[in-house]
Amino acid sequence: MAEIFSFAPIVADGTRVLILGSMPGIASLQAQQYYAHPRNQFWPILTELMATDVQLSYAQRCDLLLVHGIAVWDVLKSCQRRSSLDSDIDKSSMVCNDFVWLFSHYPGINQVFFNGSTAEQAFRRRVLPQLTADSLKLTRLPSTSPAHASLNFQQKLACWRQIIPTTQAETL
Repeated sequence: MAEIFSFAPIVADGTRVLILGSMPGIASLQAQQYYAHPRNQFWPILTELMATDVQLSYAQRCDLLLVHGIAVWDVLKSCQRRSSLDSDIDKSSMVCNDFVWLFSHYPGINQVFFNGSTAEQAFRRRVLPQLTADSLKLTRLPSTSPAHASLNFQQKLACWRQIIPTTQAETL
Protein backbone atom coordinates (compact mmCIF):
# COMPACT_ATOMS: atom_id res chain seq x y z
CA MET A 1 0.00 0.00 0.00
CA ALA A 2 1.59 3.28 -1.13
CA GLU A 3 1.54 6.53 0.75
CA ILE A 4 -0.53 9.22 -0.97
CA PHE A 5 -0.57 12.98 -0.44
CA SER A 6 -3.29 15.59 -0.73
CA PHE A 7 -3.04 18.94 -2.47
CA ALA A 8 -2.41 22.48 -1.29
CA PRO A 9 -5.59 24.28 -0.24
CA ILE A 10 -7.64 26.40 -2.59
CA VAL A 11 -7.84 29.46 -0.35
CA ALA A 12 -7.42 33.23 -0.41
CA ASP A 13 -7.86 36.26 1.78
CA GLY A 14 -11.52 36.87 2.40
CA THR A 15 -12.37 33.18 2.69
CA ARG A 16 -15.28 32.57 5.06
CA VAL A 17 -16.25 28.99 4.23
CA LEU A 18 -14.02 25.92 4.19
CA ILE A 19 -15.09 22.67 2.52
CA LEU A 20 -13.10 19.67 3.69
CA GLY A 21 -12.80 16.29 2.06
CA SER A 22 -10.81 13.40 3.48
CA MET A 23 -8.20 12.59 0.78
CA PRO A 24 -8.33 12.90 -3.03
CA GLY A 25 -9.30 9.75 -4.88
CA ILE A 26 -7.21 8.07 -7.55
CA ALA A 27 -8.71 10.09 -10.44
CA SER A 28 -8.06 13.34 -8.58
CA LEU A 29 -4.51 12.36 -7.70
CA GLN A 30 -3.82 11.47 -11.34
CA ALA A 31 -5.32 14.75 -12.60
CA GLN A 32 -3.86 16.78 -9.71
CA GLN A 33 -7.28 18.38 -9.26
CA TYR A 34 -9.81 18.28 -6.47
CA TYR A 35 -12.88 16.15 -7.27
CA ALA A 36 -11.71 15.08 -10.73
CA HIS A 37 -13.66 11.80 -10.91
CA PRO A 38 -16.22 12.31 -13.71
CA ARG A 39 -19.08 10.97 -11.55
CA ASN A 40 -18.21 12.99 -8.44
CA GLN A 41 -20.96 15.57 -7.98
CA PHE A 42 -18.84 18.23 -6.23
CA TRP A 43 -18.30 20.51 -9.24
CA PRO A 44 -21.82 20.10 -10.66
CA ILE A 45 -23.26 20.99 -7.23
CA LEU A 46 -20.95 23.96 -6.64
CA THR A 47 -21.37 25.39 -10.12
CA GLU A 48 -25.14 25.07 -9.75
CA LEU A 49 -25.01 26.92 -6.42
CA MET A 50 -22.85 29.64 -7.95
CA ALA A 51 -25.10 29.82 -11.04
CA THR A 52 -22.33 29.17 -13.52
CA ASP A 53 -21.28 26.66 -16.15
CA VAL A 54 -19.87 23.31 -15.04
CA GLN A 55 -17.83 23.31 -18.26
CA LEU A 56 -15.51 26.04 -16.95
CA SER A 57 -11.88 25.02 -16.71
CA TYR A 58 -10.61 23.71 -13.40
CA ALA A 59 -8.70 26.97 -12.80
CA GLN A 60 -11.84 29.01 -13.51
CA ARG A 61 -13.92 26.91 -11.12
CA CYS A 62 -11.28 27.35 -8.41
CA ASP A 63 -11.23 31.11 -9.00
CA LEU A 64 -15.01 31.19 -8.77
CA LEU A 65 -14.91 29.44 -5.39
CA LEU A 66 -12.52 32.09 -4.11
CA VAL A 67 -14.71 34.93 -5.42
CA HIS A 68 -17.51 33.44 -3.29
CA GLY A 69 -15.28 33.17 -0.21
CA ILE A 70 -15.09 29.38 -0.36
CA ALA A 71 -11.92 27.37 0.30
CA VAL A 72 -11.33 23.67 -0.37
CA TRP A 73 -8.86 21.38 1.34
CA ASP A 74 -8.61 17.88 2.79
CA VAL A 75 -8.37 16.89 6.41
CA LEU A 76 -5.55 14.49 5.62
CA LYS A 77 -2.15 15.54 4.37
CA SER A 78 -1.14 11.94 3.74
CA CYS A 79 -2.20 8.37 4.35
CA GLN A 80 -2.00 4.89 2.96
CA ARG A 81 -5.01 3.65 1.01
CA ARG A 82 -5.65 0.69 -1.34
CA SER A 83 -8.37 2.34 -3.44
CA SER A 84 -10.29 5.60 -3.66
CA LEU A 85 -12.67 4.54 -0.91
CA ASP A 86 -12.39 6.27 2.46
CA SER A 87 -13.06 2.91 4.09
CA ASP A 88 -9.74 1.68 2.63
CA ILE A 89 -7.68 4.34 4.43
CA ASP A 90 -5.25 2.80 6.91
CA LYS A 91 -6.19 4.81 10.00
CA SER A 92 -2.77 4.29 11.58
CA SER A 93 -1.17 6.05 8.59
CA MET A 94 -3.28 9.23 8.76
CA VAL A 95 -1.38 12.52 8.95
CA CYS A 96 -3.52 15.65 9.13
CA ASN A 97 -2.96 18.94 7.37
CA ASP A 98 -1.84 21.95 9.43
CA PHE A 99 -5.10 23.60 10.43
CA VAL A 100 -3.48 25.75 13.11
CA TRP A 101 -1.55 27.38 10.25
CA LEU A 102 -4.65 27.63 8.02
CA PHE A 103 -6.89 29.28 10.59
CA SER A 104 -4.14 31.67 11.72
CA HIS A 105 -3.50 32.80 8.13
CA TYR A 106 -7.19 32.94 7.15
CA PRO A 107 -8.98 34.11 10.30
CA GLY A 108 -12.18 34.94 8.40
CA ILE A 109 -13.03 31.26 8.08
CA ASN A 110 -15.96 30.71 10.43
CA GLN A 111 -17.78 27.81 8.78
CA VAL A 112 -16.42 24.37 7.99
CA PHE A 113 -18.43 21.99 5.86
CA PHE A 114 -17.40 18.36 5.59
CA ASN A 115 -17.83 16.50 2.33
CA GLY A 116 -18.93 13.28 4.00
CA SER A 117 -18.53 11.53 7.33
CA THR A 118 -14.89 10.43 7.07
CA ALA A 119 -13.71 14.03 6.73
CA GLU A 120 -15.86 15.07 9.69
CA GLN A 121 -14.73 12.22 11.93
CA ALA A 122 -11.04 12.72 11.17
CA PHE A 123 -11.31 16.48 11.78
CA ARG A 124 -13.23 16.15 15.04
CA ARG A 125 -10.92 13.45 16.41
CA ARG A 126 -7.52 14.53 15.11
CA VAL A 127 -7.70 18.28 14.42
CA LEU A 128 -10.32 19.93 16.60
CA PRO A 129 -8.54 19.12 19.90
CA GLN A 130 -5.53 21.14 18.65
CA LEU A 131 -7.58 24.24 17.83
CA THR A 132 -8.59 27.08 20.10
CA ALA A 133 -11.24 28.38 17.70
CA ASP A 134 -14.55 28.02 19.53
CA SER A 135 -16.48 30.04 16.98
CA LEU A 136 -16.22 27.58 14.09
CA LYS A 137 -19.54 26.27 12.83
CA LEU A 138 -19.04 22.63 11.80
CA THR A 139 -21.52 20.95 9.45
CA ARG A 140 -21.43 17.57 7.72
CA LEU A 141 -22.88 17.41 4.23
CA PRO A 142 -23.62 14.29 2.20
CA SER A 143 -20.60 13.10 0.28
CA THR A 144 -20.45 14.08 -3.37
CA SER A 145 -18.60 10.84 -4.13
CA PRO A 146 -20.16 8.41 -6.60
CA ALA A 147 -19.79 5.79 -3.86
CA HIS A 148 -22.44 7.69 -1.84
CA ALA A 149 -25.44 6.77 -3.96
CA SER A 150 -28.19 6.79 -1.32
CA LEU A 151 -29.08 10.38 -2.31
CA ASN A 152 -29.60 11.62 -5.84
CA PHE A 153 -28.16 14.85 -7.25
CA GLN A 154 -31.18 17.00 -6.33
CA GLN A 155 -31.21 15.72 -2.74
CA LYS A 156 -27.48 16.41 -2.34
CA LEU A 157 -27.88 19.83 -3.94
CA ALA A 158 -30.63 20.72 -1.46
CA CYS A 159 -28.34 19.84 1.46
CA TRP A 160 -25.35 21.70 -0.03
CA ARG A 161 -27.34 24.94 -0.53
CA GLN A 162 -26.43 25.98 3.00
CA ILE A 163 -22.81 26.70 2.03
CA ILE A 164 -23.94 29.84 0.19
CA PRO A 165 -25.34 32.37 2.70
CA THR A 166 -28.93 33.37 1.93
CA THR A 167 -28.06 37.01 1.30
CA GLN A 168 -25.31 35.98 -1.12
CA ALA A 169 -27.53 33.43 -2.90
CA GLU A 170 -30.16 36.13 -3.50
CA THR A 171 -27.63 38.32 -5.29
CA LEU A 172 -26.37 35.54 -7.60
